[in-house]
Amino acid sequence: MPKLGDKVVIVADHLEQNLPIGEYGYIIAYDRNADNVFDYVVRIPKANRNFLVPEEDVELEEILLQMEAERVEREALIDYALATHNEELFFRIMKGEDEVPDTDSTSKEPTSREDFIRQVNLKAWI
Repeated sequence: MPKLGDKVVIVADHLEQNLPIGEYGYIIAYDRNADNVFDYVVRIPKANRNFLVPEEDVELEEILLQMEAERVEREALIDYALATHNEELFFRIMKGEDEVPDTDSTSKEPTSREDFIRQVNLKAWI
């Protein structure tokens, strides 16, 4: 829940009240009346007006900037993967996986007793 004075951006106009979509504003009050659908009173400096808006019509500017940064980062990684012909990176980005799969010898495969002792001795020697 945004605090008073937080900078928000109008992202939708669900109630068709001619909100200036894409414009920024500041939350100047909460509408605590349970009889209506509006949640906030938002001051839009460019329009020089106050608007009553529901919560789904506004988004914090910080969140929008973070989402845009993630989108740009993802697009840059896709461009890099295509430029370097890195299919593994491309498919990982397209599937939405964040972490690289672990290909070490610590996988969940069952190992024989001799292999286990050899790995322990190797790690102890290092």
